[in-house]
Amino acid sequence: MDAMSKRQPARKPPVRRRTPKPAIRTRKRYLAAVRAPFQRQFEFASDGRWFDLRAIFDRINARYFRNRLRDYTIGWGRRRRERPKITIVFGSIQEEDRVIRIHPLLDRQFVPPWYVEYVVFHEMLHAVVPDRYDSTGRRIIHHEGFLKRERRFRHYRRSREWEEENLGRFLR
Repeated sequence: MDAMSKRQPARKPPVRRRTPKPAIRTRKRYLAAVRAPFQRQFEFASDGRWFDLRAIFDRINARYFRNRLRDYTIGWGRRRRERPKITIVFGSIQEEDRVIRIHPLLDRQFVPPWYVEYVVFHEMLHAVVPDRYDSTGRRIIHHEGFLKRERRFRHYRRSREWEEENLGRFLR
């Protein structure tokens, strides 16, 4: 017998027979039919217990951006069951949806108002300063041009020092 006759037939991958329940299928179809971007489906409150993000956004927009940032939604992100262990992202921006989210752990009495303003300013800056790309095509978000603009914030040094000293209070 030669090697060709010992060959086994190719195996087909197993067929997955799980199908979603009708209620889930209907819900997914409903979400897919909505024309607005997915993130706009959620309402994020801007009023916190200690800070009003909309008021902070409007102040920073007037002071640093000449009110050029329009139609942005800002709010507190979802509260998680557990605090983060290793790292934390205090803010994020979705430029295509014009949504800024701030981590709800910053809505606490011990957090200084100027630090929350710094985080909001940082996220707003992403809307104004374009990303750069290196020679391999890798996107660089916090490049030197961005960092230079970020240092213009009134309480920049104070905010960075406070973050360094208090980061452990936000982690488990």
